[in-house]
Amino acid sequence: MKIGLIIYSNDPETVWNAFRFGNFALKEGDEVKVFLLGKGVECESLDTDRFKIMEQIQSFVNNNGKIFACGTCLKIRQSEGSEICPVSTMRDLYKIMQECDKIVTF
Repeated sequence: MKIGLIIYSNDPETVWNAFRFGNFALKEGDEVKVFLLGKGVECESLDTDRFKIMEQIQSFVNNNGKIFACGTCLKIRQSEGSEICPVSTMRDLYKIMQECDKIVTF
């Protein structure tokens, strides 16, 4: 199955759980793509003692999960994409929505 995750939150627990779910789905053999939108583009700076988000993100990428970060949302925050979360567009989000069997939002 192809799963698209849209992360719109900058709440550490929510983002952590989104990537935990993505990692679980990858281990089940699914193809998973994440699109970071709005506050979600802040995910790389949300680590806490309790919620190790970067560990989940790194595991996701290491297991062939794909991450896309909204370029406009990054620009609004005077931020740039990264190797893990490259700058993407609404066209990328649209393509994910077209290709995926299921879309889950966090």
